[in-house]
Amino acid sequence: MKTNMTVSQKILAYIKGNPIVVMMALISLVVGCTIPNFFSIENANVLAGNTTVRFLIALGVSGCLITKGTDLSAGRQAALAATITGVLVQRADYAGRLFAWTPETNMWVVLLVVLCIGAVIGMINGLVIAYLKVPPFIATLGMQTIVYGINLIYTNAQPIGGFHQNFKDFFNLKLAIGGKGFSAYILFAVLFGLLFWFLYNKTTHGKYMYAIGGNENAAEVSGVNVRKKLTTIYMIAGMMYAFAGFLMTGKSGGASASMGTSYELEAIAGCTIGGVSTTGGIGTVSGILVGVLVFELLKIILQFLGVDPNFNYIVQGLVVITAVAMDIRKYVAKK
Repeated sequence: MKTNMTVSQKILAYIKGNPIVVMMALISLVVGCTIPNFFSIENANVLAGNTTVRFLIALGVSGCLITKGTDLSAGRQAALAATITGVLVQRADYAGRLFAWTPETNMWVVLLVVLCIGAVIGMINGLVIAYLKVPPFIATLGMQTIVYGINLIYTNAQPIGGFHQNFKDFFNLKLAIGGKGFSAYILFAVLFGLLFWFLYNKTTHGKYMYAIGGNENAAEVSGVNVRKKLTTIYMIAGMMYAFAGFLMTGKSGGASASMGTSYELEAIAGCTIGGVSTTGGIGTVSGILVGVLVFELLKIILQFLGVDPNFNYIVQGLVVITAVAMDIRKYVAKK
């Protein structure tokens, strides 16, 4: 008979199941108490801004991971969306326009354009994986290279700037909190977090997604159109990368084909730290947000500690390996 856990038991269970999250929380407290300005609105704004973009990408990747897949093209897809956004929102009188013939386009129309392009790329990924049975790792690795090549040719590897004022004004909007301002675009993280929570927990899409991750053959026998559902999941992922790319352009004030490098690996790391199992069928939106926050917080902590930026990659890599190893260990223990 199942018994209800007490609050203390729940806390102990969380600590045992999420040691990386707990460790980062403790390190943050120590760093915040010893280094000035760590606990500041300015630093929180940097953390929130960086987390927003990565969280959107991680939400897209999460559906792929839950169905025992992956998407290594996420960062390059976001970069393509960023450069397309940059080209279309350049001022008509900007001397350095990449293409003189492109119109100065309303930013919301641009968003629709990049979302459609992201959906098409995601659909291609899904079709190759679902119908041609190409392993997700190989299919999306190939797409990563293709998209990057297209982006280099399309932009001639040139940086893009000179955006019209309405676009810049939107990304300069602030949410006033205690006399300080948070970038308004972090509201997109809240909006999509709620949307994906509903999608994963209250719809047949989420039910079928978890069923496929748990046992694809059993899901198909139960009447789930696995191939169609996988294609839809990768389409949604492509749209999330496109939205993230749109935000990347506004956040940075420029765009280039080199943007988004390794973002897919950070997204996978954030998902894994947040409890999305690499073995499929397990994952929550709240866990993904926590995982992404922890990974971004790690970068900021290393920066405040004055660690050589070159060592950051080593530390981040160790965290990723540790998170995945712990996930596999939990899976083996359950078996």
